[in-house]
Amino acid sequence: MDVDAYLARIGMSPPFSPDLAGLERLQRAHLTHVAFENLDVYARREMRTGHGWSVAKIVDRRRGGWCFELNGAFGWLLTELGYDVRGHAATVLLGNGSVSPMPTHLTLEVTLERPYLVDVGFGDSFIKPLPLDSEGPHDGGTEPYGFVVEDDITTLIAHGSDGDRPQYRFGPDVHEPEDFEEASLYLRTTPGLQWTKSRFATRLLDGGPDRVTLLEDVLKIRRDGVWTELEVTEDEWEGLLGEWFDLTP
Repeated sequence: MDVDAYLARIGMSPPFSPDLAGLERLQRAHLTHVAFENLDVYARREMRTGHGWSVAKIVDRRRGGWCFELNGAFGWLLTELGYDVRGHAATVLLGNGSVSPMPTHLTLEVTLERPYLVDVGFGDSFIKPLPLDSEGPHDGGTEPYGFVVEDDITTLIAHGSDGDRPQYRFGPDVHEPEDFEEASLYLRTTPGLQWTKSRFATRLLDGGPDRVTLLEDVLKIRRDGVWTELEVTEDEWEGLLGEWFDLTP
């Protein structure tokens, strides 16, 4: 696992100083060059959650992935670059109101002069580090985000124009990517979950907040806060995946 090769994969090069400005540059670069996508899950391929699997998938195979892979690999890179990184197991609060029977999201805490929440595996979300020692709201680069802390449980809240939207909650316990094998299997094998129903890929454009998202039947592009949509046929899908994400199914 080569740090310089990883940096090249996300369009950056050494030397690198482990400070807040560098952390935001790394987060935005990762979100730009490495897609959040479910192609392996949708195809029912075997997957793992450890560093060895995730770094090789992103750097050598030039693929994207989901939270266990993206945040797991990114956490490894940050640690190698001198950052103090801790992984946390989060319970996702989005969707139809149902909550999974176990935490199914890996997120990262990075401590500099204060602790920050960092995430490169949650789709269209915040794109810059959020200070965890303040409820906020904080500038997330896309919209304001804040925290609610009760009994050592931290809940991430998006404060959008349509109101407050809880995103996920997590406790103080530290978790390694390998701890999420059971959660990965649950998401890949439980009928009816979004991960196996349809394909998708999304990434930032040029560091954000502009974004491109390819769904099963539509290509969505956000520029200057305005979304445009293009209908996509089955015959066009793989070509658009290659054009916008440099990926093949």
